[in-house]
Amino acid sequence: METPKEMRTRIVEKATGDAEFRARLLGDPKGALERELGVAIPASLSIEVHEESGETAHLVLPPHSKLSEGDLRAVTAGFSIFTPAEREGLREAGLNW
Repeated sequence: METPKEMRTRIVEKATGDAEFRARLLGDPKGALERELGVAIPASLSIEVHEESGETAHLVLPPHSKLSEGDLRAVTAGFSIFTPAEREGLREAGLNW
């Protein structure tokens, strides 16, 4: 079974090398992730994928009032593609990102 980090790496690597997958991921993130990971993502969970450019960088901050100890560790680790609310939705779907 893949770890969350391995799944993230697989998604990013596939999106980097597969133009059709990248387009699906940008156009329908939830559908592309469901198909690639073989899971159902709850309808209540919204997933956004942002593409950086030479002129734009994205920084995603978790909600201020809902930082748990685990969230603080994730932030200080420096990388998370999902907000805490998104991670909770994925946990409900059986994934522990």
